[in-house]
Amino acid sequence: MLDVRRLQILRAVVVSGSVSAAARNLGYTPSAVSQQVAVLEREAGMPLLERTGRGVRATDAGRLLSGYAMVIGQQVAQAETALADLRAGRTGRVVVRYFASAGASLVAPAVARLRREHPGVRVELGLTGAEDPLPLLRDGRVDVVLVVRSRSARPVPGVRFTHLRDDAYDVALPPEHPLAERPVVALAELAGEPWVGSEPAGPCRDAVLDACAAAGFAPDVVVDSEDYRTALGFVAAGLGVALVPRIASGERDPRVVLREVRDPRPVRSIQVATRDGAAPSEAVRALIAAFRQVPAG
Repeated sequence: MLDVRRLQILRAVVVSGSVSAAARNLGYTPSAVSQQVAVLEREAGMPLLERTGRGVRATDAGRLLSGYAMVIGQQVAQAETALADLRAGRTGRVVVRYFASAGASLVAPAVARLRREHPGVRVELGLTGAEDPLPLLRDGRVDVVLVVRSRSARPVPGVRFTHLRDDAYDVALPPEHPLAERPVVALAELAGEPWVGSEPAGPCRDAVLDACAAAGFAPDVVVDSEDYRTALGFVAAGLGVALVPRIASGERDPRVVLREVRDPRPVRSIQVATRDGAAPSEAVRALIAAFRQVPAG
């Protein structure tokens, strides 16, 4: 196998026209240059240089290998530039999985900001479904996963969770509801109301149920939708009240009013999951920074 370093030495000799000139340019001794060319000739199995007075000139084989040395040198320079861009976060690819209600208010503006500030970074987006995305993260098929997760949840091997923001819930009410005139509603005031369930079992629903328990009641769920848009439609029809996270602003229905809830304030913790054990790439760091710069609703 031909040695790349020796090919570059051969090219220096061919371009300069002499061993001594190439040695000066490379910072080697003439004997070291001659030795390297001799080894390359043995690897090639044929002469690469021939003497012409005080200098040398390339044989056909020497010109052939010198040309390839130039191409290799250009490719190495391009590789170094590409690697520097990747290291600095100017290029790269980030594969992201996110939950639906984070799409319009969080993911879209963050990705738009990343594209403005790092146009060479490609982002591949996908919704999380019924399948747990964390194994995909551990296997390296996904780089970033947005999750709703309790801060007291158990660690997941191979996954690092970073708190991104707390997403508060508002109460959705029909406009004619007596509490709709109030800017702030105490959670306990909703204890006797019929409730519309707006999300499936999991950490989002747990955040609502835990807040209600802290206020001294369990909600009377009369219809379960497991979807914010559908839940707001049920509220608009007068079937009950619902709690909706602020980040789901794109799901809101103009036929309902949203009011702040306090005492306690129901919140869900939005976290970023990345692979544990290795530092995130600069492209991943840039995306997480873009998530943090999205204004809270």
